[in-house]
Amino acid sequence: MAAPSPTTELESRQSERDSSSPIKLLRNRKAAFASALLLADAVLVSLVIAYVPYTKIDWDAYMSQVSGFLGGERDYGNLKGDTGPLVYPAGFLYVYSAIQFLTGGEVYPAQILFGILYIINLGIVFFIYVKTDVLPWWALSLLCLSKRVHSIFVLRLFNDCFATMLLHTSMVALLSQKWHVGLIIFSTAVSIKMNILLYAPPLLLLMLKAMDIFGVVSALACAALVQILLGLPFLLSYPVAYISGAFNLGRIFIHFWSVNFKFVPEPVFVSKGFAVSLLVVHLVLLFSFAHYRWCKHEGGLLNFLHSKFLFLKLKFSLLSSFSRRNSQSICTSSKVISQEHIVTTMFAGNFVGIVCARSLHYQFYSWYFYSLPYLLWRTPFPTLLRIILLVGAEVCWNIYPSNIISSVLLLCLHLIILWGLWCAPPEYPYVKAESSSGKKEE
Repeated sequence: MAAPSPTTELESRQSERDSSSPIKLLRNRKAAFASALLLADAVLVSLVIAYVPYTKIDWDAYMSQVSGFLGGERDYGNLKGDTGPLVYPAGFLYVYSAIQFLTGGEVYPAQILFGILYIINLGIVFFIYVKTDVLPWWALSLLCLSKRVHSIFVLRLFNDCFATMLLHTSMVALLSQKWHVGLIIFSTAVSIKMNILLYAPPLLLLMLKAMDIFGVVSALACAALVQILLGLPFLLSYPVAYISGAFNLGRIFIHFWSVNFKFVPEPVFVSKGFAVSLLVVHLVLLFSFAHYRWCKHEGGLLNFLHSKFLFLKLKFSLLSSFSRRNSQSICTSSKVISQEHIVTTMFAGNFVGIVCARSLHYQFYSWYFYSLPYLLWRTPFPTLLRIILLVGAEVCWNIYPSNIISSVLLLCLHLIILWGLWCAPPEYPYVKAESSSGKKEE
């Protein structure tokens, strides 16, 4: 057969470039649109800080607790503010000590600082969305339209903002397959507020998929070391007071502030039975999603864990016969997890925890708002229904004080989204390898 002429080959290459240019243009358009949104939202945040009155809620309490810490107090039971004793881990104290140093404890410069934090967090979220490419370009604007989230960041100055930003930063590390770095940042976020632990079950599952058992243990050790180092001044002085105060999982929230379960009678709301029931539902939902959705391509959660156990036994048997280096070259259970699977599993796992949370206060909206557009576009729902669900949630979160109708509506919206996630076909979890023929292998 005659070789193709240079002219034919040149035309073929030009055709390939032309066919790929719309995809590149689309991606560039999405990144450019995200940049424009970031700039527009920066202007909006500046206007909010300048013209919308600040609402003082926890700021004075934060500053009182920080002042006690800077004054040398190491007993967590004695670090108090006008809203009560300190209930956050040590990372919170370091962050707000730095804020007090930079702002002198004044609200207005702190608002500017939180405005910058808002834009940084939004930029990180845009990066996640552009990398996964789940949303159409125009839907990125939905991430900038929440009145409540703007208020949480620049009019309330809650510690949830720093925890959320670090969580999203850890996810960026995970998208780059930097699991140890991601765990360190994740643990730092937990040290500011414990709600980040809602992401822990799906994160552990992803780690087991991406690394062998030695990698998982070393990453968890890094996370634990962060907690020990940050809490060391308190662990050396009053360890029981620190652990019981900073990591109290049995706190009873005030019924008045509940956004999601206001329709539940207060005696039931504060009862231990209600808390245990929600915990059971949470665990059942996590297992169901892990078994039937997140591990579907591995044959289910139990089969996946069994295969990991068998691989561990095989590795130990190889280590007894060969050198460690040779055994690692013979077999490995590490795979590259797709970016979409990482984000879907993390966001969905956190959302399951949100649905089952005993109480959601207004600032808790920041825990999952940035995941809502992504999760809605993972459902099989039509676009109009996705937007209605998102707007409905925003309306519920902006009703103050919450009431029976708004809390029932919010729960219904959550359950509809959860059902949509359950019905969505699970994505293939691993990056498809290139075969020698140039085609991708499953």
